Amino acid sequence: MDAVSVEWSLRASSPSDAPWMAELRAIVMRPDLERLGRYDPVRVRQRFLDAFSPEHTRVIVVDGEDVGLIAVRGEPDAVWIEHFYLAPGSQGRGLGSAVLAEVLVERGADGQLFRLNVLQGSPARRLYERHGFVLESEDAVDVFLKAESVRR
Repeated sequence: MDAVSVEWSLRASSPSDAPWMAELRAIVMRPDLERLGRYDPVRVRQRFLDAFSPEHTRVIVVDGEDVGLIAVRGEPDAVWIEHFYLAPGSQGRGLGSAVLAEVLVERGADGQLFRLNVLQGSPARRLYERHGFVLESEDAVDVFLKAESVRR
């Protein structure tokens, strides 16, 4: 795993976080959505706002600054990792790996399956695979991954 080179923490989110989170999603997802011919500047933000659940979402904080978010939602058959976005300036330093590892340990104690999806061709897939996620299914746009055990 990557060694994180920054101090970070997680805080609870609130409804007032939704606008900047939707904007971050649009920024982070734009290259992949454009590559797939699916970028719509209104839709990318609205999809987040329609699904935003503050009680399942935590803010990633570095040096007092909100730099990302991760949403983790429990279902009867799996724990879904959703809306995991880091500001571009916070990527590539091991922060995403550190946050994901903590969430997997925190939520994996009961042995429940983890699930998530990424866009086809997204570099984020490599992060998830380094943490034990494997292909479950895919289509022309989405890749669905699962992890049955937690690796640190």
